[in-house]
Amino acid sequence: MQHYTISEAAELLRVSTATARRWADAGRSPATQQGSKRMIPGPALAAFCVELARETAEEHEATTSARNAMPGVVTAVTLGDVTAQVEIQAGPHRVVSLLTREAVEELGLEVGNQATARVKSTSVHIDLG
Repeated sequence: MQHYTISEAAELLRVSTATARRWADAGRSPATQQGSKRMIPGPALAAFCVELARETAEEHEATTSARNAMPGVVTAVTLGDVTAQVEIQAGPHRVVSLLTREAVEELGLEVGNQATARVKSTSVHIDLG
């Protein structure tokens, strides 16, 4: 099993070493003493990364820009083994987005759902509700 030093974990999490140390001191990321260094087991760091991503997404959920938002109704959902295609009718515009099947299932996207397509450059992001 791979272990990470506090500074390696900080780099992967894109935070300062001081922040990673505070998290370890507070017990948020489980670090163990190995010789003169505190180490975080790989599986524990992976779980913490997922938890941190969820927290970050929840914090930023309400702060997305309204620019290029196209509210509409889901008119088609085509599921493949790994990928999915979602179509939204947003006023006179038909928006088609290719995303993972997992994302569609996690969002609970179904025909008839109200959803918002967010267009950024060549990407389309879909928000429910």
